[in-house]
Amino acid sequence: MRLTQATNYSIRVLLYCAVNPDRPSRVADIAATFGMSETHLFKILKVLVDNKFIETIRGRHGGLKLGRPAEEIRLGDVIAATEESFVMADCFAGEGGKNCPLTLSCEYNRVLREALGAFFEVLDRYTVADIARDRVDIRGMLGLDAAESDCPAAELQPALGA
Repeated sequence: MRLTQATNYSIRVLLYCAVNPDRPSRVADIAATFGMSETHLFKILKVLVDNKFIETIRGRHGGLKLGRPAEEIRLGDVIAATEESFVMADCFAGEGGKNCPLTLSCEYNRVLREALGAFFEVLDRYTVADIARDRVDIRGMLGLDAAESDCPAAELQPALGA
């Protein structure tokens, strides 16, 4: 089983916002950090906003922030919301499985369902706060510490005597 790129980026966006709680995270900065287009990021954000994992802030100093505390966002919930399907085999799809005469009596289907349940059981034990625990290192790797020392040009002008 492999998670989609959209799910991977969704977790990254949540991690980015979790380690940057003091100010809104900008879409352009997140897209640049992860080497993705802003258009692609907006598609990912729609799911995160619809599920209240992310909140948008409009305006000049707007951006993104977590929709609720990082301790309340379980990884299992994010993955369940961002993945389109958890069909691990044809017999998962619909009633009676696809062209499989064994679906109703086969233990394979039961084993796969148990494995999927265990997968989510582990993911549900962890939150965004758990993966953002080492904030100092993560902030440095994401370039957030350097970004805080940057001042917008409008703030520089009074200091320059303009």
